[in-house]
Amino acid sequence: MKPRYERPVLVRHGLGGANKFGALPGLRSMKTFEGIPVDELVRQYGSPLFLFSERILRDRYRELKDQLARRFANFTMAWSYKTNYLGAICKVFHQEGAWAEVVSGMELKKALRAGIPGRQILFNGPAKSAADLDLAFREGVRVHFDHLDEILLAEKTASALGIVPEVGIRVNISELPVPTWDRFGFNLESGRALEAVRRIVRRGKLDLRALHAHIGTFIQEPDAYRMAAKALGKFAITLEAEEGVRIDAIDLGGGFASHNTLHAQYLPGEEATPSFGQYVERIAAGFDEAYDGPEPPHLILETGRALVDDAAVLISTVLGNKRLLDGRRAVIVDAGVNILPTAWWYRHEIHPAQDFYGTAEPTVFFGPLCMNIDVVRDRIMFPPLQVGDRIVIGHVGAYNVTQWMQFITDRPNVVMVSSRGEHGLIRRAEDFETLLAQEEIPSWL
Repeated sequence: MKPRYERPVLVRHGLGGANKFGALPGLRSMKTFEGIPVDELVRQYGSPLFLFSERILRDRYRELKDQLARRFANFTMAWSYKTNYLGAICKVFHQEGAWAEVVSGMELKKALRAGIPGRQILFNGPAKSAADLDLAFREGVRVHFDHLDEILLAEKTASALGIVPEVGIRVNISELPVPTWDRFGFNLESGRALEAVRRIVRRGKLDLRALHAHIGTFIQEPDAYRMAAKALGKFAITLEAEEGVRIDAIDLGGGFASHNTLHAQYLPGEEATPSFGQYVERIAAGFDEAYDGPEPPHLILETGRALVDDAAVLISTVLGNKRLLDGRRAVIVDAGVNILPTAWWYRHEIHPAQDFYGTAEPTVFFGPLCMNIDVVRDRIMFPPLQVGDRIVIGHVGAYNVTQWMQFITDRPNVVMVSSRGEHGLIRRAEDFETLLAQEEIPSWL
């Protein structure tokens, strides 16, 4: 019988690569994580597997803290719970001195359960219930309001408790070199923020002390923070002069970029992402422009992604290979977008976890889901892989373990590795019983 014809595949191979900025980094294997062999960790905890470095978490926090201490005498760093609220991750940052920044009643309870004093918790978000506000006010949490209906609810709650709590409002700013997040808070330029302040002052049921602005996410333009700091500083000065309101804290939120690379980004994140020092210098410049003489209010930052993203990797195992019609090699691995939703935003770094041989060629990595959208990386130059080989997916610490979902496959173990070579679970893998635990079947079925 005549063999079936298969169209030949032509793959261009090169001795190296470069862009207009210089040589591209070469592929390297990552056989260890913080000195522990990847194979050893997978044997103990399974695959796929999230690994967090305690050392990198602490190093990133201290790096930003040191930069702030160079320019500000009075500042606070608050850990953004929504970025990653696993207890061990939060504990590391709290041990370093971070307050807690939460955006829901669930996160508020988690911070209180972790032993964080209410005075060291900032409560943001657009959906605070009466029960959330009651708990927050009882614990002395500073609440930042998002809309007028929330202010009215807070006034009723505070009156019922017989207290006048210290609060803040969220402000959005249009005149910045980033998209305006006007769905949150009160716009500054339109006068809505001033109207909200006047309403709070005239009712006299809340004590306005703080202005909060979170200007966006993955901000790669540090000067946006200068402009935001200047705008809030001038607004605070206006409030004191015209309304008698003394603002004691300006909260610039978070939004600093990590070293990941966005899909639409030309330069890799390691080159394009500003340093902490660049962000801090621009914030300081904004305060200098707003406060010519008087001491600026207490500065608060609610950094998340930039502190945790670089501290984690995801280990995944090769399940199979195939060739796509466009000539790309396709590799199926056991980690999909259900546990790595950031694959839709980033071109994640991927490294082999063993010695590699053969010529690199355009490769796409698919996860194990029976869904066409389950693409971990759509195009990367990679050497051949065999079933059972492992890959290391980098910069996965932010949002994945809060936005992941139980879909088709179970969510895996999450492990932390200490600087002393210790390692242990910080979240246990799900199993079949986990899937069934919350289900109910009505009696009539």
